[in-house]
Amino acid sequence: MNFRAEIDVMPLKELLDPQGKAVAHGLQKMNFDGVADVRIGKHITIKVNANSKEEATTQVENACKKLLANPIMEGYKFEIVQE
Repeated sequence: MNFRAEIDVMPLKELLDPQGKAVAHGLQKMNFDGVADVRIGKHITIKVNANSKEEATTQVENACKKLLANPIMEGYKFEIVQE
């Protein structure tokens, strides 16, 4: 079966996000007065061929832990969708 994983990787809330801070500052300079906080992360889409949703979930979880996210600085969440 074919699955698609939609993965969001974001910096941990406890850590500073210099990219987010720079974007927030830029938005405020452009008169976006309601902007209070910006966090910048990454969105990853992966196609997975697996026998079940559980197997696809395990594969994506391992990919996140081993390569896609740095657990010291980032958290992640994902959704698996059957195609």
